[in-house]
Amino acid sequence: MNFPSVRERTCDCGALRAGDAGKNVTLMGWVGRRRNLGGAIFVDLRDRGGVTQITFMQDQLPELHAQAETLRAEDVICIRGQVVSRGDNASERMSTGAIEVIASELHVISRSEPVPFPIADGTSANVDTRLQYRYLDLRRPEMLRNLTVRARTARAVRDYLDANGFMEVETPYMVKYTPGGARNFLVPSRINKGQFYALAESPQIYKQLLMVAGADRYFQIARCFRDEDPRGDRQPEFTQIDLEISFADMETVLRLVEGMVVAIWEQQDKYFQCSPLPRLEWSEAMEKYGTDKPDLRFGLEHVVLNDFAAACGFTVLRDAATRGDLVKGMRVPQSAEFFSRKKLDELTEWVKRQEIGPAKGLVWLKVKSPTELTGSAAKAFTPEETAGLIVRLGAEVNDTLFIVADEPKLTHKVMDNLRREIASQMKLTTPEQFAAEWVIHFPMFEKNDQGQWVSSHHPFTHPRPEDLDLLGTERQGEVKALAYDLVVNGNEVGGGSVRIFNPEIQQKVFDALGISREDCKDKFGFLLEAFRFGVPPHAGFAAGLDRIISLLCGQDSIRDVIAFPKTVTGVDRMTTAPTPVSRAQLTELGLL
Repeated sequence: MNFPSVRERTCDCGALRAGDAGKNVTLMGWVGRRRNLGGAIFVDLRDRGGVTQITFMQDQLPELHAQAETLRAEDVICIRGQVVSRGDNASERMSTGAIEVIASELHVISRSEPVPFPIADGTSANVDTRLQYRYLDLRRPEMLRNLTVRARTARAVRDYLDANGFMEVETPYMVKYTPGGARNFLVPSRINKGQFYALAESPQIYKQLLMVAGADRYFQIARCFRDEDPRGDRQPEFTQIDLEISFADMETVLRLVEGMVVAIWEQQDKYFQCSPLPRLEWSEAMEKYGTDKPDLRFGLEHVVLNDFAAACGFTVLRDAATRGDLVKGMRVPQSAEFFSRKKLDELTEWVKRQEIGPAKGLVWLKVKSPTELTGSAAKAFTPEETAGLIVRLGAEVNDTLFIVADEPKLTHKVMDNLRREIASQMKLTTPEQFAAEWVIHFPMFEKNDQGQWVSSHHPFTHPRPEDLDLLGTERQGEVKALAYDLVVNGNEVGGGSVRIFNPEIQQKVFDALGISREDCKDKFGFLLEAFRFGVPPHAGFAAGLDRIISLLCGQDSIRDVIAFPKTVTGVDRMTTAPTPVSRAQLTELGLL
């Protein structure tokens, strides 16, 4: 058949407007909805640009009308016709709704078999089916919009960083394997049998070496790989916006990154509630919100009540404070009517079912007057204690109060989860709201399950200068790092730190972590060797591009903003990877 040349395509299917009426056009795309009203057949023609209604009139071109009757969903077609105004029949559901194209020619370029699910937003197809037929899933307007936002964001990042003097440099994907940290994917070397590369979990070492090399300001939109156990909304391969700056301190990085992130959001006509972004000390975030990534779109701050609990007559709270537990309270303004007894009982049970471990319980109280409480433990307080608690929490009449007392880590987590759950139930946020903040000065070290000190971030993070004397002492756990995270709507979207550039400080940190000089040389020898030849002060940052796009697009899962994602178990449903390989290939790789 003699198909029209693709060069004849006039525009995409989302371009035509009322001002184009009278024009003759050639459009190409996929058949969406088809409606046969007898004398007229209406076809929604779809491509990445949008949808245009094509009309086939039986009384004008009966053969063309008959041909249109054979069209099926997802056939690829080319039509020629004239743009006409729809007048009072204009549709507001489409950007092209003011016009339609009266077809004069129809060419079927490619027929489609019946599709496994409708190509429409809000499909009911399950995730596995969507991933198996990802190329069909990506035809849905929502998915194409997500990819468009991703492409525009990557371009905005490059434009911003280029304007600020950054140089884009690619670093290796296949790197030296170093034990510890995230689990790596290993790549066997065919030439060097019995030896392996690791797929880079981040460009960390290389970007620091670029600072030694004099690159000054580096960035990369980097692919990273982590062989993690199945959990949460993670992908084994992901993309991060990675940067490093020489002759920089924490303030330099925060200022530059904040400008970049604000530019990304504004490009999508989205804005943060506060600008400049607020900064929270890590200790302040934990005290007020129970987490180092608080959602600041709403209040519901926590108040530490240990001193009150230690002196009160309520034995449950007093005993908790005496044994060193953490006692926290939270006020929910003007919510007494919202929290029925049924809802409060459900919340109490919900607290006991937390995955991190069952909390001992939840105390709830309602403020009836400035000196009177009702609720699960109201009678346990004296009148003076009641009035004192109300004042301490800044409560008012018709507020609801919640108190949790348990081991500190558990109290923080339960109160964080409770705060988020209440905000969800009371609909205190909307997807259109964005609140971002910096959380700074994280603990330098934490203890693992074996009671050993490990780096909270990585061993190249610089301690606060005022904490250097605590390294290697009993107070080592108090050392804070020049580290910072960027949080948006309660999601950590990126983080970074000032790096150690002084060999003596670096050795002190290695000693504090119990890393022997032999291990240092084996794991990081090439970096430490480079540091012998003049290294500038430097600091860096990395942001998860997938997470940023999911927030901008209002998607719950990063899976929906990645073109070809894996399942939670790391399987590609479309290609069925990973797959077995032959014994001959394993032998050639030295694995048999």
